[in-house]
Amino acid sequence: MPPTRLRSVVKIDDVLDSFPPARRRLAAGALLLALVLLFGGRHLLRAGTPTHATPVAVAAPIRADRGPELVVHVVGAVRRPGLYRLPQRSRVADAVSRAGGSTRRADLSLVNLAAPLADGIQVVVPVHASTAAAAGGQPSAAGSAPAGPVHLNTATLEQLDTLPGVGPVTAQKILDYRQKHGAFTSLEELDAIPGIGAARIEQLRDAAAP
Repeated sequence: MPPTRLRSVVKIDDVLDSFPPARRRLAAGALLLALVLLFGGRHLLRAGTPTHATPVAVAAPIRADRGPELVVHVVGAVRRPGLYRLPQRSRVADAVSRAGGSTRRADLSLVNLAAPLADGIQVVVPVHASTAAAAGGQPSAAGSAPAGPVHLNTATLEQLDTLPGVGPVTAQKILDYRQKHGAFTSLEELDAIPGIGAARIEQLRDAAAP
């Protein structure tokens, strides 16, 4: 024990020994109470010291992604043919509207305006057969056969029926598939339709397009 602490203890004992027994007990009790209050006060001060709360990370709000835009090529009997950007889930009618609408020569009965669009497709708005014949000076030898490829995403049942090897039953299956799965992106998707295989797809390459 260090000398200073020893002298302090001896002095306190000497003081207590100088008191009568009754006062000695009172003094010892007061000293004990003071020690209890001293240590208790320190404990309360520590418990009452404010602690820094750990900051809670707040997640940033998630915004719905609208998805990439569609780029389509609108040609034929429209006022402003060209490339147009349209939002997802757009229809053929939206593309025709963006192109300024159809002209007076357009035959909209041959266009499925409700068909969904796909990125990179061409929307063809045909002209009336009588107008096309008058512009050519003489009727076409092919009769009512389409001048260009039949577009699977906009063609009607009658147009699909003109494709080689595709009858009205298969044409209806193509329409049903398009309605259920959305727009075609390639001719290879026709392989999923019963009655159309790889050989038929090769036969359709020059006559049909997405």
